[in-house]
Amino acid sequence: MNVAATARQIVARLRAGSSAARKAATANYFPSAQEIMGVSTPHMRGVVREFRKTLKEESAADMLALANAIIDQNTLEGRQAAYEILMGHKAARETLDASIVRHLGRGIDNWASVDGFCCHVAGRVWRDGGLSDAEIAKWARSKDRWWRRAALVATVPLNTKSKGGKGDIKRTLAVCEMLVADHDDMVAKAMSWALRELVPWDQKALRAFMKTHETALAKRVLREVSNKLRTGRKSGQ
Repeated sequence: MNVAATARQIVARLRAGSSAARKAATANYFPSAQEIMGVSTPHMRGVVREFRKTLKEESAADMLALANAIIDQNTLEGRQAAYEILMGHKAARETLDASIVRHLGRGIDNWASVDGFCCHVAGRVWRDGGLSDAEIAKWARSKDRWWRRAALVATVPLNTKSKGGKGDIKRTLAVCEMLVADHDDMVAKAMSWALRELVPWDQKALRAFMKTHETALAKRVLREVSNKLRTGRKSGQ
């Protein structure tokens, strides 16, 4: 495979589905230093499926190089596609360790990129043993709000059944406890998400955590998690 040429081809295929209206809306929704092409999720997923098929026989090293080459083109949608294409390749997925994952996360500067990185890469690698608890704890202590958000969102694949999660109360609450007093909006929203994913697994432990940290947690977190526990919805309606 010509890695550079394939990376350019993938970004070009994504760009072919761009919309000026979506680009404008997306730029307001999650501002980023990355180029926002205005590509819909269905179009992006179609490109991902197409290239997963054509690249399935490529080596793990080439697939990792390809993902990095796409990320280096600095487009928001390209980054997301790179994560999904890479994680669809079993041999490449099995080579991922902490240093590789950190490198794949370079440049995350908005909630969409963080969530794509964590739900498709970091959280799955952590769940499968390629990242240590200590590595996630480093992210939680970062001065960068996006890496602190990443520490929380990485817990989502531990607990979301549709992402292969089987429930990991201990590790999820350990990360949440490190960030209970962080009221940065992007971090608080991730805290709410991480805690809400525990509702199907252990409501007793979740309620105890909420009670213990009631005075430290952001009001958004208290409200949304309480709503989820009471009604099954974060809005409470």
